[in-house]
Amino acid sequence: MTTDTTEGPTLTIDELAARAGVTVRTVRFYGTKGLLPPPVIGPRRVGHYGREHLARLALIEELQQQGMTLAAIERYVQQLPADLDAHDLAIHRAVVASWAPEAVETVTRAELERRAGRALGDDDVQRLAAMGVIEVDDHRYRVDLGLLRLGVGLLDVPLSQEAILAARNVLIEHARATAHELSQLFRGEVAQRTAQDVKSLSAYMQPVVVQALLTTFQRSLREDLREWLGGISEERGSA
Repeated sequence: MTTDTTEGPTLTIDELAARAGVTVRTVRFYGTKGLLPPPVIGPRRVGHYGREHLARLALIEELQQQGMTLAAIERYVQQLPADLDAHDLAIHRAVVASWAPEAVETVTRAELERRAGRALGDDDVQRLAAMGVIEVDDHRYRVDLGLLRLGVGLLDVPLSQEAILAARNVLIEHARATAHELSQLFRGEVAQRTAQDVKSLSAYMQPVVVQALLTTFQRSLREDLREWLGGISEERGSA
């Protein structure tokens, strides 16, 4: 795996640990286990980490929350392609997170920031609340842990809050419509089957459907962005 070169390996081990919400000792331990690639060594022999290290730590955390043992996580990580970047790792984490049961907790501001892996200003808290990631109630925060990491990541996206909320509404609307149509389709297929057959089909189809949706969305978005960026380049070239 190569460190993301878009921003470069800019994090020290202390900064990486703080952003990921783990200890420095944990980062080093994962490194010795091969779960994290070595840092890029800079001046004065200081190791620097990039976005891919952070994404990999987030994936490991998600696997742990699913109840996987360290040995199982090692096997999972070893099966991943070696050249995955931060974006690809985020897709893997999304697939894993889709099987997690709802995990909503009420926490203090300090605990919220610890879970987020960073300090949160009042504007950040308002944006997380607007995205539906947290609910604020008398200085206590009801947080959806499955959405927290995603919401925190969106805080740094150069989009207005209105655009993020509009995108969220689009995703929710179409996801619900897709889920309803697929549910209707499957109901027609299993209407005459036994209860056990229905349960088996549901257990089998859920991971297939989630993976198909993520893959299709990822490819479609990539194609649309490539076409859009290509159009911008042509416009600038002809200007």
